[in-house]
Amino acid sequence: MKGHDVTNWQSLLRAGALVVAAVAAPAIAHHSFAMFDQTKTVSLKGTVAEFQWTNPHAWIELDVPNARGVVERWSIELNSPNNLTRQGWRRSTLKPGDKVTVTINPLRDGKKGGLFNTVLLPDGKRLGGERASDGKAINVPTAN
Repeated sequence: MKGHDVTNWQSLLRAGALVVAAVAAPAIAHHSFAMFDQTKTVSLKGTVAEFQWTNPHAWIELDVPNARGVVERWSIELNSPNNLTRQGWRRSTLKPGDKVTVTINPLRDGKKGGLFNTVLLPDGKRLGGERASDGKAINVPTAN
C-alpha cells in the first residue's frame, strides 16, 4: 500500500470508531432500574434539602426524621426535567425548606434512596402517580 492509501484507511477506521462510540453512548448512559424494589412503596415525610433539576434525571434530596428522631438524608430519583415539565413540574416546584410527603419505590440494598412515585406539596397539590394507557407509571425513567 502506498502512504496515501494507508492514510485514507486510517481515517476511515477512525471515523468508523467515532460512529460506533456515538451510537453506543446513549445505551451506556442509561442504567437499569433493577436497583429499585418496584413491588414496594415507602412514604417519606420530610423537608426538602435540595431539588436538582438536572439531566438525565432530576433528584430530590429529602431530610427525613427516623423513628428515633434522627434526621436521615434520602436521595430520590425522578424522570428528566423535560418529562417532568410535561407533567406540570417546574424548576421551582420544590424549594429547600419545603415540608413534603413523597412516595417512592425504595432501593433494594436498604440504602436511603428510591425511585419517585408521588409528592404532596406544601399547598396540598399532588404531583406524580400518572399512568399511561398500558397502566405503567409515566414518571418512571425509561432506558429507551
